Amino acid sequence: MKSFPFFATVLCLLPSVIAFATPTSEWAKKEAVTLMSLYRDLHTHPELSLHEEKTRELLVKELKQAGLEVAPVLGNTGIVAFLKNGNGPRVMVRTDLDALPIIEETGLSFASKVATKKKDGTDVGVMHACGHDIHMTTWIGVARYLSTHKDEWSGTVMFLGQPAEEIGAGAALLLGEGLYKKYPKPDFALALHVSANLETGKVSFHPGYALAGADSVDVIMIGKGGHGAMPNRAIDPVTMASQLVLDVQNLISREKDPVDPGVITAGSFHCGTKHNIIPESCLVQFTVRSFSPETRKQLLDGIKRKAVAIAQGSNAPPPSVVVDKEPVPPLFNEPKLVERVVPFLKKALGSENVVLESQIMVSEDFGRYGSEGVPIFMFNLGSVKGKRLEKMRASANVPSLHSAHYFPDAEDTLTAGITAMSEAIMGLLPRS
Repeated sequence: MKSFPFFATVLCLLPSVIAFATPTSEWAKKEAVTLMSLYRDLHTHPELSLHEEKTRELLVKELKQAGLEVAPVLGNTGIVAFLKNGNGPRVMVRTDLDALPIIEETGLSFASKVATKKKDGTDVGVMHACGHDIHMTTWIGVARYLSTHKDEWSGTVMFLGQPAEEIGAGAALLLGEGLYKKYPKPDFALALHVSANLETGKVSFHPGYALAGADSVDVIMIGKGGHGAMPNRAIDPVTMASQLVLDVQNLISREKDPVDPGVITAGSFHCGTKHNIIPESCLVQFTVRSFSPETRKQLLDGIKRKAVAIAQGSNAPPPSVVVDKEPVPPLFNEPKLVERVVPFLKKALGSENVVLESQIMVSEDFGRYGSEGVPIFMFNLGSVKGKRLEKMRASANVPSLHSAHYFPDAEDTLTAGITAMSEAIMGLLPRS
């Protein structure tokens, strides 16, 4: 994610990471200590997308202990729970449940040692490298706070635990199974996401289109296999695929409007079995990020056009170009909701700790919940202590999300996250 200026606010008399103490922040600071065991449990036992069974079981137990009403399972591993407190609006607060196929290299005493197999049979580790363990623990902390402070708000809070965010499928799955039909549609939906580049005690936000839409594109360049010593008797798909990886960047630098954001990245390149064998085909997998429908179409059409042209230039069969049928849409933070919530974030953490950021090209399927007229707002939560972040920046070594080396300063992050989200929800659910 995008880095932010370092705003140092030091109040020596206050041990909290939050610039000034509030009743909510003082409660959250104490609760964060007790929540660390849950956080470590979630971090040590991550589960991949659509396999979050034990994670769901653990969180449901926590929700019930906090006094919430847990609805029947949705989407195999999804969680829907309610905290009702008289008349008032309905606010949905979402957490994501899944982890990533990454071998953890943080060196933490409670690091994940979970391993599984990919579809091709190769071994891979499993790690919460995107902070979903923080999201879930914060979510439980917010449930505990709202459950024990019912005199401060009125209405209904829906706690949604979403599977499969990392593969962009979970929100569509839950909505497709009737989330807004089986249960009352929320008036507002909120979520947070950790940032690896923002210090603890701070949050950041962007009104309007904040996160990019994402398309997955599989291109198979088809050649003619043969001996590596006699390439003239074959059609080499490796060279065609390599040319495609480079050529598509001209779509960004020379065809797309420079002021309209767009990114194409080749994240996977698979072909061949041995040094001296020219393979029959080569698979390249692209992620395409954009905000506007026009740019999205331009980039997707351009990838196909260039793949076809490269094949024709090599006298090869036409390539296969397949675009994911369910792309992740851009995330649109409803400006009126942002305007309404931000003052409560400032109340929670201090005005100097609430930062306006620019758009970024990562994607998040939380944006799907904005369908059917539900205003949504996702904000970012700082997760690295200021001194540690300063040191990493000085060495130009700040692990990003999805890195095997990323880990948050959990206790401080939880304190700020519980404080901010609790105040945001209560701002939308004022007392009767």
